[in-house]
Amino acid sequence: MKKHIYIYSPSSAVRDKAAFKRGVRRLTALGHEVEVDTDALARHQRFAGDDDTRLAAIHRAAASGADVALISRGGYGLSRILPGIQYKAVAKAIAGGTRFVGLSDFTAFQMAVMAKTGAVTWAGPALGEDFGAQAPDEITEACFDDLVTGQGEGTGWQLPKPAADAKPVADFMVKDAVLWGGNLAMLSSLVGTPYLPAVKGGILFIEDVAEHPYRVERMLTQLLHAGVLAQQKAIIFGQFTNYALVPHDKGFKLATVIAWLQSKVKARVLTGLPFGHVPTKVMLPVGLKTTLAVEGRDAFVLWGHLHGAHGAH
Repeated sequence: MKKHIYIYSPSSAVRDKAAFKRGVRRLTALGHEVEVDTDALARHQRFAGDDDTRLAAIHRAAASGADVALISRGGYGLSRILPGIQYKAVAKAIAGGTRFVGLSDFTAFQMAVMAKTGAVTWAGPALGEDFGAQAPDEITEACFDDLVTGQGEGTGWQLPKPAADAKPVADFMVKDAVLWGGNLAMLSSLVGTPYLPAVKGGILFIEDVAEHPYRVERMLTQLLHAGVLAQQKAIIFGQFTNYALVPHDKGFKLATVIAWLQSKVKARVLTGLPFGHVPTKVMLPVGLKTTLAVEGRDAFVLWGHLHGAHGAH
């Protein structure tokens, strides 16, 4: 089913132009009409154009009437322009059927849109990293296709095997809880600002890249001390990648952080969600009420039964 996809750059400048071009070709080959923003390849210092340029790109994406507004890449740059975003225009575009899709630095935009308007965005791929990969991930593409064709109703994954000394996760279900989250560094950086939504009884998912487990714990501690984590019914760890443990750690690792977190919150803590800075990414509706269910080692986040099929994989 042919869809109109608008490509824009609200964060860092595109460095890998070959991947950008491959991504456009890939989406076109998949049958979509791809529109590239006039400043998608702009550059100012490390950014994809100065602040006004990137704000204008966001507003053009909102005005494009596209089925999907897809970021070229993440990096850094959205935090500093959050006050300038026309949130009513973005919410109007979403109400009109435009799905804003992205991850990483894009988490700042997603949280701000959710805090200011309650509108739903989608955690998912970026143009260069995913569609522009030499061999695009089939699951990521299938999940994206489910989103654009309106077939998706949820996502599922298998929980990692528990350690020998750990108790397996007991079966449970959380119904009608708002799914939210994204990049942990972005979430923790928004604490104390008007751009972090106040979600009670939610399902928080997190991921990050190139952050040592002690830094992950420090960011989680900020969310804990700010009272954010106590409000959640479940916390789901996506993929935490590209960091190196050192001899000084002496056994301190990501599993240590997860066990520490479990001792601090009443929320269910799950791991293994296929989302983050990895090739395989599911699509996740940020700000939508969902149902989380665990049966044995199978975990599911479901939304189609609540809202009709308009979703992900």
